[in-house]
Amino acid sequence: MRAAVATPAAVGLPAASSRTRSAPVAAATADVHISRADFVGIPTQDVERAVAFYVGTLGLRQDEHREAEFWIGEQCYGFWKPEWAGQEFSPSQTVLALHVDDVAAARAELEAKGVAFGRETIDTSVCHMALFTDPDGNALMLHKRYKPYE
Repeated sequence: MRAAVATPAAVGLPAASSRTRSAPVAAATADVHISRADFVGIPTQDVERAVAFYVGTLGLRQDEHREAEFWIGEQCYGFWKPEWAGQEFSPSQTVLALHVDDVAAARAELEAKGVAFGRETIDTSVCHMALFTDPDGNALMLHKRYKPYE
């Protein structure tokens, strides 16, 4: 399968000429020191189904203390039901880009497990990206940068 070459507009980004810079934000006066993100929340309507997908299908490492959390490298991700906070469920459209060594091979493996991809693999001339969603509709991507940093 040949990867499609993407333009910024084809993947939902504005063209470079239409990007604008906002004014710099003034430095905070508080002495808050944020050293890391403790976890990233992923909304779900069904925690058991989400665990089955992220741990069972994607093969991510489940937290040893809390079933509804999993790890990618040193970053923790946790499932939460928005109704717990009095909110209505809405899938996240913020793409969680999952690094793989070979996008085509990882995509084929996931397709064999029943994961549907919405379009052809994208080749940006810098990286390969394959977009899909979890069972709740949260945006995910298989990603591999192949162009060296200059």
